[in-house]
Parts: sequence; C-alpha cells; structure tokens
Amino acid sequence: MSDEPAVETPAYETVAAPEAPARETCAPVTPVPEAPAPRPRRRGPGPFTLLVLPGLVTLTTVAGFLALTGGLPDDWSPGDSTAQDAAPGGVDASYGPWLRKSADACTVVTPSALAAQIDQLTGWSNAGATASGPQGIAAFTAADWKTWGKDDDGNGRSSPSDPADAIMALGRQDCSLARQVTDLRTDGTVNGDLVDLTLAAYAVGTDAVTKAGGVPASAQTYLGEVKALFAKYEAFDREDASAGGVLADAILAPPVTTLTITSPYGSRQHPLTGVTKLHTGVDFGAPQGAQVSAARAGTVVFAAMTTAYGNRIVVDHGAIEGKRLQTTYSHLSAIDVTVGQAVQTGTPLGRVGSTGLSTGPHLHFEVIYDGYYSDPRPWLALNG
Repeated sequence: MSDEPAVETPAYETVAAPEAPARETCAPVTPVPEAPAPRPRRRGPGPFTLLVLPGLVTLTTVAGFLALTGGLPDDWSPGDSTAQDAAPGGVDASYGPWLRKSADACTVVTPSALAAQIDQLTGWSNAGATASGPQGIAAFTAADWKTWGKDDDGNGRSSPSDPADAIMALGRQDCSLARQVTDLRTDGTVNGDLVDLTLAAYAVGTDAVTKAGGVPASAQTYLGEVKALFAKYEAFDREDASAGGVLADAILAPPVTTLTITSPYGSRQHPLTGVTKLHTGVDFGAPQGAQVSAARAGTVVFAAMTTAYGNRIVVDHGAIEGKRLQTTYSHLSAIDVTVGQAVQTGTPLGRVGSTGLSTGPHLHFEVIYDGYYSDPRPWLALNG
C-alpha cells in the first residue's frame, strides 16, 4: 500500500524573494605590467633605498588593500591571509572567508556551490562589464543589485564590482531561493534535490520550477555546468566534524505503534503513476485512524492538505551537529496539531489515513537531514 510522488535525489540536497533571471558568469583580474627594457647600470642604491623604501612600499600596499576591502571578514583566520596565493580552482585565496561567510546564511548553499556559480557566470572576471549589463564577478544586473547588494566589505560603497560585496549578495539571493523551493517541496508542489531546485530557480525563476514540478528542461544546461564545477571548489567547504551514520542520541521514536514496512526507502515503481523513481521515505502499514506520534521533540512547521501527500505534517527538530533534522508524516486522515506548535517525543500528531496519492491506509514517513532525504530505518534502529 503506497503512494506518494517519488522523486529523484541528485548528488546534493542542501532553504523567498524576487525571481532571478538566467545569468552568465568571478575575482578582479590584475594586469601584469611588461618588464621594463634594460637600462645602463647606475650607481648602487643608497641606505634610504635599501632600508626605508621597502617598508614604505609594504605599508602602502597594505593600506591600499584595506582601503579597497574595508578590512577583513569576521571569520578571517591567519591561515587565510595569503591573499595572493592560489586557492581552490586557482582563485584568490582571500575570497575563501567571504564564500564561507556567505554560505552561512542557509544550509542548502555551500561555499563550493557559490564558487562554482561564479565560475560559470563570469570565470571570476570583472572585465568587460558595461553600465547597462551584468556587473562584477557574480554578473548582477542593476535591478538585482538593488535587491541583494550591500556594502558587506565596509569600504563605504555597495558595488557588484567589489568581489566581497558580490559574493555576499549571491549568497543572499541563493538562500532566498532555497527557502522558496524548500517550502514548495515541503507542501508537495515540487520534487527534487534542494540544491538542484535552488540553482534552477536562479536560472529560470521559481515560477518555472513550480510549473514543472521540479527542475525544468530550460534549466538543465545551467544546472549541469554549475554542478560539474563543484568538485573544483570543494576545498572551500568547511570541515565537517560529524561522523558518518546516525548518532546514538539522534535515534527516533516509532511514529506508529507497529513498524510494519510495506514499502521501503529506495528506487521503486510508483503503484499509481507507474514511474520508477526514488521512494523518499518508508511506508508503515497501519489501520485507518491509528495514532501517529512525533518521532522526536520539535516544532510543527507544516500541517495541511496537499495534492500528492494528502494531509501532511512536517516537524523541525532543530540541528544535529549543525545540520537540520526534519521528519514528515503523510496521507493522514486527520491532523491534530497546528503550525508553530511545540511537540515532544510521542505527542499525537494525527491519524493514519489514505489521503492524496495513496492506495490504502498507511503512514508515509520521511527523514530529511541537512536537506537530504535519508533512509528512515537507521534513524529508527530498524534493520530492514
């Protein structure tokens, strides 16, 4: 007895605002001056040149850098201070702290994803921008910059030509789109990987994603080009201290009394649509009207009727080692909680039913960890 629309899960899942049109693709390129022609040898430098002038040049260079960037980002560390050293992908290493700071705004967007976008958009170049066209390494239009741009580097101006400002603005835009597509996926309007959906919304807009019910064909080229660059910049991503597998203190309580699996997590042919895709949760066989309970303490963030999932509840359990954990409960015959309500482990949420795309009474239960659908069985300490 199962049910819901199956979705494909791409490599990433990784959270709303004006639509962003498709863009093209960046760090400022500093021209290298030609070497001067040889000159007749002159008398050797005096003490002033040898001792004082190098210090003045260094101070002038540092002052110019700070004036340009407005200082260093809050999370700057000595290990990142080699501004001219090559970083992942060969870009200026000083961009690393800004990429990480920008990606901190949401869990879906990563530093490597931002870097890959910039690479695809402009190849990290400020060159060739016109007053009426896209500006800066993130290729912002004037209209989009009004929405997303700020003076993030504190140099007294907000400009898409300032790499730090551009990186931070792109992160704000992406995270806003991530929140939109997360909401759409939560209520069953779209299916797919959150990273893919976010990039697609950036390329063609959330309306197109909504209409397609996922990543539309018009966004596939952009999506493929950006994702092909992820590995090039993965070293920008923060080290993740979490161990593999499910943590002992994160084991979930049974959402129904008897955990009889009628359809497991994994690839399957949907019983109603006939399409073979990922079954994003497990189906537990249970009688009509059986109580469904919260698997862990948290807050109800969605509780409503949807087309595919029927009556659906989503509970946010907060962060586990810095990653967001949510559980979902679908095809319910009744909903007994409201959005914003705090629940404890075992709090009654609703009743088993067969609403939405379902062949009979059962509970479709999902675990979403850090934006990814995860097999619920390890979280419930089940072996099969």
